[in-house]
Amino acid sequence: MSAPLVVSIPHKLGRDEAMRRLKGGLSRAAASVPVLTVDEERWEDNRMLFRVRALGQVASGQVDVADDHVRLEVVLPWLLQRFAQMAQLAIRDRGTKLLTKE
Repeated sequence: MSAPLVVSIPHKLGRDEAMRRLKGGLSRAAASVPVLTVDEERWEDNRMLFRVRALGQVASGQVDVADDHVRLEVVLPWLLQRFAQMAQLAIRDRGTKLLTKE
């Protein structure tokens, strides 16, 4: 098994507002990426557990929301590991926009 892809995004919203903005965000993001399908998006307190499918491959992970940052950790199957750097940049960009826009 490979090492997980980890992205940390700082914010100044506080945990409750950051969670409010993130809830449903994965499904909205997947709607704009034709090859991405959300199989599961489940919240447990301040942690979202998720499973997505892209190019026939399944990836799972979690998002932990803290008062000053959001930490995403996802384990990518071998085929999707080739896109890890691109995925990391896209996640950071989309997450930053979501957590900083008014």
